[in-house]
Amino acid sequence: MSNIDIVIVDKSGSLKTTSVKDFKEEDLFKKCGLKKKDDFEKQVEWKLKTKGRKYVVSVYAKMNGRANNENKYDFPPPIDNHLFFGSCAIIAQNDKQEYVNLNTDLWNTLYEKLFGGFEDLAATALEDEQEIDELANVPKEKKTKEGYLKDGFVVSEEGEEELGEDETTSESEFNTTNSEDEDEDDDAVIEDIGSELSEESYDYESDE
Repeated sequence: MSNIDIVIVDKSGSLKTTSVKDFKEEDLFKKCGLKKKDDFEKQVEWKLKTKGRKYVVSVYAKMNGRANNENKYDFPPPIDNHLFFGSCAIIAQNDKQEYVNLNTDLWNTLYEKLFGGFEDLAATALEDEQEIDELANVPKEKKTKEGYLKDGFVVSEEGEEELGEDETTSESEFNTTNSEDEDEDDDAVIEDIGSELSEESYDYESDE
C-alpha cells in the first residue's frame, strides 16, 4: 500500500500531518508514541461529505492513562466529553472503505462541519456595515439633535431646556397668584374687623 497521510493530535492539543508508509490500522498506536496497543481503540466514526467527496473519518485513542497525560484537544460530538490520554490518531476512508489522505487542512474543514459550522465574524461585520441605516431616510425635523427618532421616550437637550423654562414660568405665575390670593384674604380680614367695630360702636351708642 502507498503512503497515507493521517492526522496526529498530541496531548497538548496541537495537530500535525504524518505520512505513514505501508499503512496498517493495527499499527496506528506506534504513530502515537505508544509501546503497546492496549486500550488503543476506535472511539468514533463520522460519515461526511465535502466538495463532492464522501469521507468516513475515525478517531483512535486511549481512554485510560496516567495523570497529567490527558489530551487537551476539543473533539466534536459525540466524543466532546470523553477524556483521552496521550496522542490520538485521525484517519479517513472514502465511501468504498479505501484509506485516503487526511491532512490538517482537510480535517479542519471537516471539523467545522461536525460542529455545525462556525460564524465568520469578518463576513458578519461586513454585512452589518452594508445594512441600510433605518433612520437615514427619516426627515431631519422628525429626529432629535442626537439623531434619534422623536417619540414619547426620547427627549432632546433642547426639549429639556424648554421644559425648564416652562417650569420656571409656572412657578412664577403660581407665586403671583398666591400673592394675589393672600392680598384678597387680608382685605377680607380687614373688612370683617371693620364690620365688627361698626357693630360695637352702634351697640355702644344705643346703650346711651
